[in-house]
Amino acid sequence: MVIDDSNTIRKSTELFLRPLGCDVILAEDGFVAMSKIVDNQPDIIFVDITMPRLDGYQACMLIKKNPIYQSIPVIMLSSKDGLFDKARGRLAGSDGYLTKPFTAEGLLSIIRTHTLRQS
Repeated sequence: MVIDDSNTIRKSTELFLRPLGCDVILAEDGFVAMSKIVDNQPDIIFVDITMPRLDGYQACMLIKKNPIYQSIPVIMLSSKDGLFDKARGRLAGSDGYLTKPFTAEGLLSIIRTHTLRQS
């Protein structure tokens, strides 16, 4: 699942992953994402930090506080690469951090790392 208010990020992620056989669920903000998580139970969630209504930190905390979904890896997405941003993501419960712009290889590496851990 990709939660990002940028249509470009959502579509590029989908273009990277669909050819590999991944089902990609897209959401433009944290509120929309919550119902999609319930309906789809994704294997991994990428969430932008800066979004309207419900930001990435808040969305991550909601996911991680729910016993049904807390084992789903949540990877923060951001163009910010600072230590503070990464630490705040960890405090919110995130399992990783991916800096934008990212490559298909970087995305796949994180997916492999976090979904193989669950198996």
